[in-house]
Amino acid sequence: MVLRVIIVGAGVIGASIAYVFSTIKNVEVIVVEKEPDVCWGVSKANTGIIHPGHEEDPRAHPLRAKLCVEGNKIWREWSSLMNIPFEERGELMIFTTLEERREALKYVEFAKLNNVPGVSLLEGQEVLMLERGVAPSVLGAVYAKTAGIISPFEATITLIENSVANGAKLLVNTEVKRIIIENGEVRGVETNRGIIDGDVVVNAAGLYSDKLAHTAGVELDFKIRPRRGQYIVFERDVEPKPRVILHTTPTPLTKGVYVVTTVHGNLLIGPTAEDLDYDEKENTATTETGLEQLIKEASKIYRIPPRSKVIRFFSGLRPEPPDGNWLIKAYDDPWGLISVAGIRSPGLTAAPAIAYYVKEIVEEVFDLKFEGKEEIKVIKSMERMAEKSYKEIDKLIRQNPDYGEVVCYCNVVSKAEVLEALRRTLEIGAVPTIDGVKFRTTAGFGRCQGSKCRINVAQIISEVTGKPLHAVMWRRSPIGIGDVKVLLRQEI
Repeated sequence: MVLRVIIVGAGVIGASIAYVFSTIKNVEVIVVEKEPDVCWGVSKANTGIIHPGHEEDPRAHPLRAKLCVEGNKIWREWSSLMNIPFEERGELMIFTTLEERREALKYVEFAKLNNVPGVSLLEGQEVLMLERGVAPSVLGAVYAKTAGIISPFEATITLIENSVANGAKLLVNTEVKRIIIENGEVRGVETNRGIIDGDVVVNAAGLYSDKLAHTAGVELDFKIRPRRGQYIVFERDVEPKPRVILHTTPTPLTKGVYVVTTVHGNLLIGPTAEDLDYDEKENTATTETGLEQLIKEASKIYRIPPRSKVIRFFSGLRPEPPDGNWLIKAYDDPWGLISVAGIRSPGLTAAPAIAYYVKEIVEEVFDLKFEGKEEIKVIKSMERMAEKSYKEIDKLIRQNPDYGEVVCYCNVVSKAEVLEALRRTLEIGAVPTIDGVKFRTTAGFGRCQGSKCRINVAQIISEVTGKPLHAVMWRRSPIGIGDVKVLLRQEI
């Protein structure tokens, strides 16, 4: 018997679950995503921190604490296996007042309760020994050695690639309207493209997982509020940039404002923590007030470069559950339904552990016994020409002249990399878009933010797909259609 598992949502949670289930015998995995590509929702816009687990209170949120610590360990294994950009940096939770110091001390205690190694209290000069760029007002910090940083969109994309390589199927541009229940059992989902039959439905729909759960008649009092986090990105060549992950002392709302150097070398500060109305689940606007707050908070702990070095503002939304507790549950009524909802921070960190936990509760609640496949295919994340030596680049160009044609000069992305990104996009069944190429290659993430390379990428997509240039997708719309003009050629 083959168990057909439908996973709703291709963010990092859905992708992690898809990967784990794709490695199991006699399980057919179908990932359903409403966007044209994967990782276009909550998962793409966050700080990219792999938390150690010392900031989770195991008495208030035991499952969150447990899965965060486990996820930190699993990401190291997955990143090594699949070549996902990941670096262990260590983290400094900085305090600038005695009151903040007292607050910070409790996280040293949480570390002991959660068995998080390498956590200690540093004072004064001890902080400067780890990070010279901290502000003069810094009194000390809680150091956590096992904190890391990852590229969330590359991680999600690579997990989906590995899932598909191991038999999973991805359906994009497919929005789930409701979960179909008959006689107390899951029968599948109804989408904008028709009905998909299935035995098990995993609801990992992010900000909309509450509404989807309600269509199955469960968790009717569970509502997800969007919490907005704004960010500021600086040029790669700014100085100073921290070697370790820095952040202010957490508050009841947030883990604090972070100052980090991303895996791609940019200085990033953020996020804010703004609770929006329930119906603002698409409100990713940035505000002058929010951005000013970031500069103010970040300046308390680090020497922030001048604003002339800023290249981008953006914001992301997090699904905030009513009481801060994640909803991860398998139901025997209706049989076959699993909720993975309200996965707020540290959801990115815990994603791999959440996937294995879902596997465990499916076996337990549905009385199933899974067996792993004998052979698991491994797809590595894309390599970058910009990270290679001149000698290695010369060798690549000799093998493939497309490596000698630079498409994005800011981040040194070649035509060969764009073509490889498009090949991978089509292979998983997603739609080639300018944004998809950006997430896979970093073309458009540089100083000019795509003003020079966007048209180059669009032309390559047009050549590969056969679509006219104006129909190439950018930010959910054709690039040739906008508020100013329509670049459609009319036949005379």
